Amino acid sequence: MRLADFIQANTPRILDDAVEFAVTQAPPGANLNVKRLRNDIPKILGEIVLDLRTEQSPAQALAKAHGRAPAPAGPESAASSHGRSRADDGFGVNQMIAEYRALRASVLRLWALDEALATHAIDDMIRFNEAIDQAVAESLVEFSRTLESWRNVFLGALGHDLRGPLTAVVGTADLMVDSTRDTPHARQAERILNGGLQLSRLVDGLLDYSKSMLGGGMKLQRSACDLHQALAEEIDLLRVTLRDAPLSLHVEGETHGHFDDARIREAVHNLVTNAAKYGDQGSAIRVSLHGDTDHVRIAVTNAGEPLSSDALNALFDPLRRGSRAANQGEHSSLGLGLFIVREIATAHGGDVAARVDAGSTTFVITLPRDEARVGVVV
Repeated sequence: MRLADFIQANTPRILDDAVEFAVTQAPPGANLNVKRLRNDIPKILGEIVLDLRTEQSPAQALAKAHGRAPAPAGPESAASSHGRSRADDGFGVNQMIAEYRALRASVLRLWALDEALATHAIDDMIRFNEAIDQAVAESLVEFSRTLESWRNVFLGALGHDLRGPLTAVVGTADLMVDSTRDTPHARQAERILNGGLQLSRLVDGLLDYSKSMLGGGMKLQRSACDLHQALAEEIDLLRVTLRDAPLSLHVEGETHGHFDDARIREAVHNLVTNAAKYGDQGSAIRVSLHGDTDHVRIAVTNAGEPLSSDALNALFDPLRRGSRAANQGEHSSLGLGLFIVREIATAHGGDVAARVDAGSTTFVITLPRDEARVGVVV
């Protein structure tokens, strides 16, 4: 009997074996949905049977063996559905892959026990293993996507829940700063306030990150504004907190337009603090603003340890950092600052890039001045 016919005729036996093994793999506290499992496995086997009965070229066989076969057109595959359900049930990736190993072993063991293997058996086993490999790849893609989605939901919920207590802390600290001015406790009150404000920025970053990764995107509040004025105010505030880093602002050209100036200030704040943390200690940080007919460009330049262009641009990815200081004490962070900068630029219809020139690092935000070329304003 060919393997496809055997699987079709013995699906109940194979299903019982697979479910029994899956139950042993369920991690403590996992909500194993046995009914959904008993629905998923016959569908996976059905797709494998169809695959075994379909002609394929050597190139198609190799792609499947590597888990790189093109995604099937039409409805979601049973393997993708299985990967999502495993993530929802609380399984780890190793436990999910173990199910496929058990399914593979169960089918081949039962088939070998059922009859003497004929000359076609080798071809059938190769085709079966290729189909299992492709199913694993499809399950992993959906498993990882679902797990990432839950992670972002958790981060969003965490940021939302932290906002209330932090608002109370910052408000109380602000009152303490006013009431202790010109007293021996003034410095301690300022530290509490600055720490609360830093935590608030971190929470806002978590919320922005989770919303962006869940498809919400960066929300803007556009209005007619002058970026020269906005950046001058932000630089003045940064000079207070970054006393050891000389800051300068250089402006040229037309700087008016329709922007979310608060978000632009946030982006510049992130770039300047990033330069102060990871650049040469005490080196000057230059912020330049240049406007022409079509664009406004904001550049932040500082001296520091050189990185390759690929490494610099990878820093815009979330939870990535790159520097000798990246994990040193107060310089440790979640690595969301540059990701937020990129999201702000993208939401404005622009972009951000990094370059290294003769021992200095420059980040450049480019924003279109023509509002008609930008997406919907929220």
